[in-house]
Amino acid sequence: MPLSGPPPPAEPSPMAAAVRGALCFAGSEEADEAVRGTCEDASLCKRFAVSIGYWKDPYIQYFVRQAKERKAPEINRGYYARVHGVSQLLKAFLKKTECNCQIINLGAGLDTMFWRLKDENLLPKKYFEVDFPMIVARKIYNIKSKPPLSKPIIESHSGESFLIDAHSLDSSRYSILAADLRDSSELEEKLKKFNMDTQLPTLLIAECVLVYMTPEQSASLLKWAANTFQAAMIINYEQVNMADRFGQIMIENLQRRQCSLAGVEACKSLESQRERLLLNGWETANAIDMMKVYSCLPQADVRRIEGLEFLDEKELLEQLMQHYCICWATKDSCNLGLSNITF
Repeated sequence: MPLSGPPPPAEPSPMAAAVRGALCFAGSEEADEAVRGTCEDASLCKRFAVSIGYWKDPYIQYFVRQAKERKAPEINRGYYARVHGVSQLLKAFLKKTECNCQIINLGAGLDTMFWRLKDENLLPKKYFEVDFPMIVARKIYNIKSKPPLSKPIIESHSGESFLIDAHSLDSSRYSILAADLRDSSELEEKLKKFNMDTQLPTLLIAECVLVYMTPEQSASLLKWAANTFQAAMIINYEQVNMADRFGQIMIENLQRRQCSLAGVEACKSLESQRERLLLNGWETANAIDMMKVYSCLPQADVRRIEGLEFLDEKELLEQLMQHYCICWATKDSCNLGLSNITF
């Protein structure tokens, strides 16, 4: 006679297990170190793609050495879509606001957008970058020691105060500061010290940032951004469709490098990405995967980059692009037409 009793507990899904493990690890020094490592990886990938002609960026060379080995064509095309996708939305925001705005790049890493916008005469009133102290210190060291980086900051500066120390630099048009994005009140205090203006239309950028924070921490940051500015837009680039087998492999690969995705729960689908933005105070929200972004980019240039190197693994490129997305959300008390921004 079979023994009766409660059924055995269901095995947790790999995604649920990953979330639990990541939440225990999130915020530890080891976790932060692993996240800092992703900054170096991304910069190396961008430098390689630039070196073989995917896009022009004369400044990346001053921040990171050339990669020792070739990057796979699908990685290069993925970065091409990411850089151009974010840039397209950013420039649409600058056009709507006629550059009478500020940009806050959250977890900016070694990004070169400020310098490229200056070259195109598209600088906002002020451009802020925020990251870990170690990354900020490295970037400031590079700026101080490389005239092609320091000269544009000095040229665009006006007025008396120009502050520079190991962990912050503040000029009239560009600021870089160290802050913990998991603490919104500290972030706001530091940004205000460097003349962040809550009355100015504000674009916030987060590329592979929220996914390393717990759901509560990223919700707090998104709420702060939605509630602080009269008119604002956020662009978020990160993983999506992470509950399927390919997503699990991505999670496992990152875990092997001690890099846990504490916020992967919001990356289940495009709908969960949109929902997070709407639940945290944003009026409109959109999310599309990178395959869709790739198809929306100027096709003449897409054909040009597709001719740069042979792509053997078309299916792998599609799978990769279907597991990353760009989400953008707006809040527009000033009726600037921000909700009309799209690809």
